[in-house]
Amino acid sequence: MYVCFLFATASKRRYNVTSYLHYPGRRNQLASEHIEHKLALLPDLPGCYQMKNINSQIIYVGKAKNLKNRVRSYFKSSHDGKTARLVSEIADFDYIVTSSDKEAFLLEMTLIQKYQPYFNIKLKRGTGYPYIKITNERDPQMIISGDLKKDGAYYFGPYPNVYAAEETLNFLQKVYPLRRCNGFQHRPCLYYHMGQCLGACFKTVPEEAYAKQITRIKSFLNGNVKTVKKQLTTKMNEAAQDLEFERAADIRDQIHYIEVTVEKQKIISNDHTPRDLFNFYIDKGWLSIQVFFIRQARLMKREKRLFPVVSTATEELTTFILQFYNQKNNLLPNEVLVPAGLDNQVMSDILKIPVRTPQRGQKRDLMHLAKENAKITLEEKFRLLELDDSKTVGAMKEITDALGIPEGHRIEAFDHSHIQGTDLVSALVVFTDGQPDKKMYRKYKLTTVDHADEAASTREVIRRRYTRLLKEHQPLPDLILMDGGEIQLNAVKDILVNELNLQIPVAGMVKNDKHKTADLLFGPDDRHVALDPKSQGFYLVQRIQDEVHRFAITFHRQVHTKHSLSSRLDDIAGVGPKTRNKLLRKFGSMKHISEATIADLQKLGIPENVAKTIKISLNGAAKTK
Repeated sequence: MYVCFLFATASKRRYNVTSYLHYPGRRNQLASEHIEHKLALLPDLPGCYQMKNINSQIIYVGKAKNLKNRVRSYFKSSHDGKTARLVSEIADFDYIVTSSDKEAFLLEMTLIQKYQPYFNIKLKRGTGYPYIKITNERDPQMIISGDLKKDGAYYFGPYPNVYAAEETLNFLQKVYPLRRCNGFQHRPCLYYHMGQCLGACFKTVPEEAYAKQITRIKSFLNGNVKTVKKQLTTKMNEAAQDLEFERAADIRDQIHYIEVTVEKQKIISNDHTPRDLFNFYIDKGWLSIQVFFIRQARLMKREKRLFPVVSTATEELTTFILQFYNQKNNLLPNEVLVPAGLDNQVMSDILKIPVRTPQRGQKRDLMHLAKENAKITLEEKFRLLELDDSKTVGAMKEITDALGIPEGHRIEAFDHSHIQGTDLVSALVVFTDGQPDKKMYRKYKLTTVDHADEAASTREVIRRRYTRLLKEHQPLPDLILMDGGEIQLNAVKDILVNELNLQIPVAGMVKNDKHKTADLLFGPDDRHVALDPKSQGFYLVQRIQDEVHRFAITFHRQVHTKHSLSSRLDDIAGVGPKTRNKLLRKFGSMKHISEATIADLQKLGIPENVAKTIKISLNGAAKTK
């Protein structure tokens, strides 16, 4: 009966489990019994599974050919690293059966994008790399684009940087011109006279002429440079014989571009098929992925990615590849090369391009090279992790262990600021795994409190923050820290428990008589929890307290300064709200307003007599200009 109540409330993102939290042994026992019952009902079918924490938040999404075997492996086998952390946080799980392994892959991608689970590999939207684009229009042109759109245009790339793309574009516009002008304008443009435009500016260019040029451009970008180099050499010699030395020099520079930029790179393939190559190296629960982009039969650029993983390397790499091409600005090549052990056929069916594993020759050697680079990158990462982990994730664990709460990832901290009860504001900072997440910082102007009242200020900001998170179905924090003592703690608990029916752990950051971080207040009796002053957990609490105080003070100064300016202007005869706002928008500060001339003030529509009054009021008896 108790278990049913627990998960029924969790499904609504609300959990009233005060007694449950205070007895971890009973909690673990009940959770284990619930999971055991669900494990016994798992089917021998393909599908997706979703692991949930005690807050009913989805923390991991996976796929399996056999749901029963895959999900049971998490609870029936020993684990380490990130997998062990995942298992320790699982309070429940759900699953969706699919008709095939392919459907499971597709569903997995959809669920990862929707929920962004903490333990899944999450990719940033878009690569940011430039492409050369041949537009889809009557008179096409070549441009550099950072966005890939389904507009019927041709895209070539990606290029490692804008400079490389511009150099290639500049060469193509000279050798294989399309249109460089803005279109028909009754007269030839400058580029037409320079031989870099086919003349759409003053005539109708046959579509066949454009098609012929585009075919040549495609051939060049796919690595066929011998033909164009031979043609350019012939033109250079002819120009030199005709004593057109400037033209000959320009053609010479074009040949030089081919030799330095294109032929300089070692040819790694005997064909010119655009392809991407993926390989990996895994160690200590971390996956290192190398992506080689092969264009024009050469290695155009490389990407490297590092992730702590939960599942097997082949499963994680497969999911990564499918997510990779589902991101904005990642152009599918003609072929994808992957290491052995992946389900090439399923990926090929989803991506609709060949997915192969090279067995011999240059492509196999390149696959080995990618793996070696992945190994080197991961070893460098480990050396950095040894230095950083204790200050981030390790520090977070020290705090949760000291408080006796489940290991978490996200802390939200609040502080208030005012001057003698005026300009009341609150501020929120967010730390994820021991690091500040500044995109999640929030500022609050208090609206229901008009005097210095710590309890009332706390109630308002807590109510506004977590009512909104519940309404928008956003993740809740694992721990709330207040820059204050019992008054703030009791106010937070009152709103969370009695109004919102939430049981998020709350602690107060207490300072000593020297205004330095001392310890934490926590629990139903607001007991003091001491942290080792030399521990990383203590330093993290100190950083959070200093950061939320700084953020609140900065915001309060901004509000107070604005109000001070407004009040001084409001005291001047003839200056109403509209005039005040005009002055503040134009000059920004009282100093700049006082330095402005009467003529400057009149330009804002202010009458001369009011402008003189403003000058006299701000400058005293100083002589007006």
